[in-house]
Amino acid sequence: MASAIVESETDLRGAARSASADMEALIAVRGVLERRVGMPGALLPILHDVQDALGHIPAHVVPEIAAALGLSRAEVHGVITYYQHFRAEPAGRHVLQLCRAESCQAMGADQLLNHAKQHLGCDLHGTTRDGAFSLEPVYCLGLCASSPAMMLDGEPHARVTPQMFDALVARTRSES
Repeated sequence: MASAIVESETDLRGAARSASADMEALIAVRGVLERRVGMPGALLPILHDVQDALGHIPAHVVPEIAAALGLSRAEVHGVITYYQHFRAEPAGRHVLQLCRAESCQAMGADQLLNHAKQHLGCDLHGTTRDGAFSLEPVYCLGLCASSPAMMLDGEPHARVTPQMFDALVARTRSES
């Protein structure tokens, strides 16, 4: 009986933290909406601002965005899921983007992607178990002459080999 009470108290504290985080997210979204709602074509800038503020676009804020723009929740959800840049779940502490464009593929990006998935233990759009890295595709970094390319936390890297990938990941882990 006592363990059930402890579990219930733990569940209540977790629910309270979750409700508080949900409210903070809604406050951030409302701030974005106040700045952007009147502009033409506001949906994409709003989604970018929300993701910049929260690190992702939580499902519970979609109705708020839809209502402010006079759109259905399905329309907003459709845009979020159509563009690979947007994420519904928080990213890892570090975002690793591998270029999937033709030039990079011709220069070994598929082998690099396979190496990255094995090294990190996650697939594209996934996050490592420890929450350190999210692996994302990107469809051109403008480094076509120095393929294959990747970005790590917004910093571009060119002519990436599996050994260079491993070194960048190890350096990033050690700096965290």
